[in-house]
Amino acid sequence: MLKTNNLGYPRIGALRELKKANEAYWAKKISQDELLQAGRQIREGNWKTQQDAGIDLIPSNDFSFYDQVLDLTLTVGAIPARYQGFAVEGASSYNLDLYFAMARGFQQEGLDVTAMEMTKWFDTNYHYIVPEFVKDQQFRLTSEKIINEFNEAKQLGIQTKPVLIGPITYLLLGKEKEAGFNRIDLIDRLLPVYEEILGKLAAAGAQWIQLDEPFLALDIDEKTRELYQQVYSRLSAAAAGVNLVVATYFESLRENTKTALNLPVQALHVDLVRGEDQLDELLAGAPADLILSLGVVDGRNIWKNDYEASLRKINRAIEKRGADRVWIAPSSSLLHVPFDLDLEDNEQSLPAEVKNWLAFAKQKLQEVKDLAVLATGDADTAIAQRFAANKSAQQSRRTSSLIHREEVKARVSSITDEDAQRTSPFAARKAKQQEKFNLPAFATTTIGSFPQTRDVRKWRADLKKGAITQAEYDQLIAEETERTIRLQEELDIDVLVHGEFERNDMVEYFGEQLSGYAFTKNGWVQSYGSRCVKPPVIYGDVSRPSDMTVRWSAYAQTLTNRPVKGMLTGPVTILQWSFVRNDQPRSETTYQIALAILDEVQALEKAGIKIIQIDEPAIREGLPLRKADHKAYLDWAVRAFRVSSSNVDDDTQIHTHMCYSEFNDIIEHIAAMDADVITIETSRSQMELLDAFADFNYPNDIGPGVYDIHSPRVPSKEEMVKLLEKAKAVIPAGQLWVNPDCGLKTRAWPETKAALEAMVDAAKTLRGIAEAV
Repeated sequence: MLKTNNLGYPRIGALRELKKANEAYWAKKISQDELLQAGRQIREGNWKTQQDAGIDLIPSNDFSFYDQVLDLTLTVGAIPARYQGFAVEGASSYNLDLYFAMARGFQQEGLDVTAMEMTKWFDTNYHYIVPEFVKDQQFRLTSEKIINEFNEAKQLGIQTKPVLIGPITYLLLGKEKEAGFNRIDLIDRLLPVYEEILGKLAAAGAQWIQLDEPFLALDIDEKTRELYQQVYSRLSAAAAGVNLVVATYFESLRENTKTALNLPVQALHVDLVRGEDQLDELLAGAPADLILSLGVVDGRNIWKNDYEASLRKINRAIEKRGADRVWIAPSSSLLHVPFDLDLEDNEQSLPAEVKNWLAFAKQKLQEVKDLAVLATGDADTAIAQRFAANKSAQQSRRTSSLIHREEVKARVSSITDEDAQRTSPFAARKAKQQEKFNLPAFATTTIGSFPQTRDVRKWRADLKKGAITQAEYDQLIAEETERTIRLQEELDIDVLVHGEFERNDMVEYFGEQLSGYAFTKNGWVQSYGSRCVKPPVIYGDVSRPSDMTVRWSAYAQTLTNRPVKGMLTGPVTILQWSFVRNDQPRSETTYQIALAILDEVQALEKAGIKIIQIDEPAIREGLPLRKADHKAYLDWAVRAFRVSSSNVDDDTQIHTHMCYSEFNDIIEHIAAMDADVITIETSRSQMELLDAFADFNYPNDIGPGVYDIHSPRVPSKEEMVKLLEKAKAVIPAGQLWVNPDCGLKTRAWPETKAALEAMVDAAKTLRGIAEAV
């Protein structure tokens, strides 16, 4: 039988136990020991689930209380100097206060430190904490988490495969925090810590160690390619007889194939879902003794594996290499998919026919095992029955009447260039908008959502359970909306929002009102830290049957004379943050969503909402990992946004929002979106991200975020003024807006009020300086 290999498993728990434990710890409702016990329970459950599924190579150290990159930063002692107020204890200890301060910032007990920067993990919606490196960076082993968790599993009778981000990928994931060096040149200082870790794992009895090197599937230079051979020669020697598997994922190896195949390791994992075209080259070039781990089960999406298609790939590999040199695996860690499809029992939101097309993490383990057995012809009756059921599900999906709607396809095919073009250029639009709104310099606004308190979430839950009527729920939402409008007026914010109290999630809320969508009850995935999202499932053609947001935006506008922004999620973000159908090009699905959003934009405009924000935080996230593929994606992604936003009056002001992204390589395309105002995350990077807009001479208005809403700390007015001064040094003052980094949904009211008061004061200070000049 072929061996089965899993790269990683969801760590939030079947019912988000980790989220609840983390937040209880932050609120000082449970002790550190209780939080650590919650982590142990999740790890033990995950290991046993994989053991019961028959997985041969079960990962350890894939669990994290916040982020796996942050775990490694703490492990190798790359702790920024500003955290020196937190004691770095012995390597066997887990200093959670230091750990969470690095992730979230800290503002208590006389300490006030900012969080580390956060950005997207490759092209996923998972966010990692960016390592910070300085020229004289030193590394040392300051956490033995990876060894401790290996021993923890061993005590349960489970031999695991410890997982560690590879050293080259780790350095490339980070940022230089001062000039004069390249972070990759720190490799010689970093490697001794890796060698120490591998030696300790060997002494503990590890048989396999997984080193994740996804940068092997990206564009890297020749110097980095050469470095891989040198680095892994040292690591192989340090492993002292332990087998090493290098894992690549999210793309094919392409020009890095030879480098990856000739590393001095025992196994190489490759993604045959995102990089399905690379198998023949790998089979032709792999050394005779190298094991290939075939990632044939999609670790990024929730559709059932097509057993027949996967077996064709597997059988080609076996024919070429033999069964003892082939493993079966998911394409990547299963971190990016929900926990267990068996927890879904609501046929109204997830019809049985659609559910039959899906597989979550637990089911994907079964798929991996089934394929390993089927490929060797040893299937028993139960597996044979699952194979037959799999073929039936694939056929059902190909022929289902739920999926296709000809009127939707026809509307997409009729899109013209004029449909993606505003009537007038930005300068003319800005003049008309200023005449209409008469906004001050450094106009203030927020990104959309306001705190969703326990009460707000309870109202939603009570409505679902039937504990309150729709009318009672609507009255509560109306009262909360009015309170928020009044607060914004008191704070003297210039452009208001209604607060989005009726919305569960910025994508799920829209999906629930669009055709072609299904929804899960417990399909949670981790976005960052304790933040989990429940992506909707796009299974068919998408359209908008009726208004989605007009009621509450229009109601809020009746409460104030100040402009209220209509709040929408953009077509690319709705696509990216959904589980997307894989039976047609993603561009086609995006255009369908764009037309639905356009219908909503026009309905808002007709209702008197003349400032409309169409959020696109995921447009950079969707960028293909290889530069050669960028243009094709950006062409349709930008065009889809313009289709959703262009068919409006000149005096209707279109905003968009992006967060936690690097913009340098796509700045021209962001400008081509032609939004009147773009708001972006910049506070964690201390306005570094704004340099791309300055170097490009960005033509439209821009609101660089002046405080980090992903941290509970409240920045001072002076801190925000300094950030705005930095912004003003690179962007003309007349183009600048003042706003937070992102929506305020996850924050508490006291910190929100304090931060917004400081933000408005900072804007007024800048106005005063400008008037004085």
